[in-house]
Formats: sequence, structure tokens, C-alpha cells
Amino acid sequence: MKVAVVGGAGYIGSCCTELLLDRGVEVLVLDSLVKGYADAVDERARFEQIDLQERDRLHDVLGQEKPDGIIHFGAYSEVGESMKHPGKYFRNNVANGLNLLDAALANGSPKIVFSSTAAVYGMPEKVPITEDQPLVPVNPYGESKLMFERMLQWYYRIHSLPYVALRYFNAAGATEKFGESHSPETHLIPNVLLTLLGQKEQFSLFGEDYPTQDGTCVRDYIHVVDLAEAHLCALESDVVGSFNLGSGSGYTVKEVIDTTEKVTGKKVPVKAEKRRAGDPAKLVSDSTAAQEQLGWSPKFNNLESIIDSAWRWLQKHPYGYKGSG
Repeated sequence: MKVAVVGGAGYIGSCCTELLLDRGVEVLVLDSLVKGYADAVDERARFEQIDLQERDRLHDVLGQEKPDGIIHFGAYSEVGESMKHPGKYFRNNVANGLNLLDAALANGSPKIVFSSTAAVYGMPEKVPITEDQPLVPVNPYGESKLMFERMLQWYYRIHSLPYVALRYFNAAGATEKFGESHSPETHLIPNVLLTLLGQKEQFSLFGEDYPTQDGTCVRDYIHVVDLAEAHLCALESDVVGSFNLGSGSGYTVKEVIDTTEKVTGKKVPVKAEKRRAGDPAKLVSDSTAAQEQLGWSPKFNNLESIIDSAWRWLQKHPYGYKGSG
């Protein structure tokens, strides 16, 4: 089996590539390195530096390689940036994504597994969130992911190109080789840990007056290894559609801080701030459909194991990868 991993030099893409290779899958990593890192490409994979806007070259590469499947991680993913530069997100995540879709269709790809997001739901009507809830994104990032999901649906209906879209909640943790390294870093767990490494004076806690057990936001954290496993399940299944991926458990920001202190033995300096606009009080996944239809289940849905793996990786790579994208 040969799989093309688009965006395989990024956080989740690198961990997924590692898992595929460990399972004996031949992997071709396609990445522009605009947001990814050359050091995050598993040395066992074949690497092609390419931007999805290079339409003709993309057709040539997929035509020569003839992968048995494509996993698509190649998107911009910063919510705040998307609110400032929406065109950047629609151009890359939608227009450039269409280039990949057309190249896959032209070269007979049997399946596309797409890295989507819980941001397609916007402010959910109820929690836990199920796939049948309204899709009403509240930022261009979520909208761009939903647009690509809809493109996948039409290509399946018209061209019979199978797909699975996986709607992530909060990816976290690391493998022994690969971890989370963003510039800027916007995710909660690495920001708490970077504070302990002295790279931030204090951790900013946005909002202590939410209607939750301790007043801070509740989020669903899923180990990146479990996410990677879900992509392999999706590739191997005959199912088509969109599925949530989460642990099904929610943790408050304060619980994340407390667990971090327990795992590391260090005190996290915290500064309370006002709420950020647009932050829902609670986002937790119902991943029953993925478990029943894809045969997937999270194995590392323990917050301590997630934080411990991220902490061990960051201690070895306190400034991330060399030469950020």
C-alpha cells in the first residue's frame, strides 16, 4: 500500500506518517514547508516539496506515484489569522485544495481522507456534539474546511471519488519522534508547557466566569496517536462521510493546568484575563459514529498521558524543529 500524505511535515501529518510507516505502508510526503518543517518528515518516507497551487506539477507527481490513497492535512489552521486574512484561507484551503481533488480524480486515487475540524459546527446547539448538528462556522477557517467537505461530497456524488472527512477536536500530545511546533503557538497544552520551559513569563487564562464547574472553558483533548490511528482506519474502510474524532471527555482549562503541574512537578504561573470573543463554554465530541463505522476507538484518552508525552517531547525539543516553516 502506498499513501500520499499531503502536509506530512506538519504536526499531525508527521505523526500520521510515522504510524503508517510503522505499519509497513509506503509513504510519499507532499509539503510546501510554508507551515511545516523538513525535520518533521520521517526519514523513511519519500519527500516531495510542492505547493498545492502548483496544479500541473501536482498532476505529474500523483500520476507518476499512483498512490493507493491520499491523506490531506495541507491547510492553514489558525482561527485568529483567518479572521484577519480570510482570503489567505479560502485561497489555500479551498482553491488549492481543489487542485488536489482534481489531481486525485485525474490519476485514479481510490480514496481521500481529509483533515477537517470541529470548527465546522461553530457554536454548538448541544454538547456532546454529534455529526447531525447544524454546520454554522463562525470564522473563515471553519468555513474553508466545510467548503472542502462539500466539494468532497459533490465529487463523490458525481465522480464516485470516495472520501472520509475527520472532524478533529483538540489534538494534543506527541510521539517519541514528533511533536507540536507552531509559530506562533496558539494551542493550550503546548502554551502551558512552554511557560514551564521559561519561554513565556506566565500563562494567560482567558475567562473564569463560564457556566462550567470551575468557570473556565471545557475542551475535548485527543492524543495525536489516536488521531493518526483514525486515518488508517478511514483509509482501510469502505465507509464514506464525515466523522467526529474526540475522546468524548471534557476538561476545563484549570484541570489542564492542575494535571500539567501533577505530571511535571512544576507550578504554572497563571495570569487571569478577560474572555476572548467567540470562545464557546464547552466543546466535547460524540465520536460514536467513528467508533461504530470506522472501527476506531481512542486508546490514550487520558489527559495525564497526553500531557506527559507532550512534555517529554518538548524537553528534548524546547524550541521545536530547526528552521520553522
